[in-house]
Amino acid sequence: MKKIGLLSDTHSYLDERICHHLTGRDEIWHAGDFGTAAVAEELAEIAPLRGVYGNIDGQDVRRTQPLVQSFELEGLRVLMTHIGGYPGHYSPAARLLLAQEHPGLFISGHSHILKVMPDPKLGLLHLNPGAAGRHGFHKVRTLLLFEVLGGKIQKLQVVELGPK
Repeated sequence: MKKIGLLSDTHSYLDERICHHLTGRDEIWHAGDFGTAAVAEELAEIAPLRGVYGNIDGQDVRRTQPLVQSFELEGLRVLMTHIGGYPGHYSPAARLLLAQEHPGLFISGHSHILKVMPDPKLGLLHLNPGAAGRHGFHKVRTLLLFEVLGGKIQKLQVVELGPK
């Protein structure tokens, strides 16, 4: 069993509330738009980090974070990219990746809209943790906490971090 903290769209912003909720996690996953490499470095000090770069990330982030993460954890095939869309509205690039990778979990960020949606057609769960930062149109900052065991997501929690 692995405890995961999932966030996105920090846009160079981390506060004590974010760090508090991620402390004690086995891994932190960031679905892009870190803002600066310093955010990635600070998150990696809390727990091992898996991330992808987003459209606002510069070369400092792109040097250490790929465009796409594809991996298996505890029997769950995971695919993560920043701009991916959601079930029924995937980006063209995401559709290709999903057809190639056949993940059980697809993660994207970018929209600043929290989504937890099954895709019965592709047999996967889609997660978008919303935005943990203060930049953007969202009203409430969010992240997701969950556990991965036996190829399944368990104990999924939405954490509201307060207004931006």
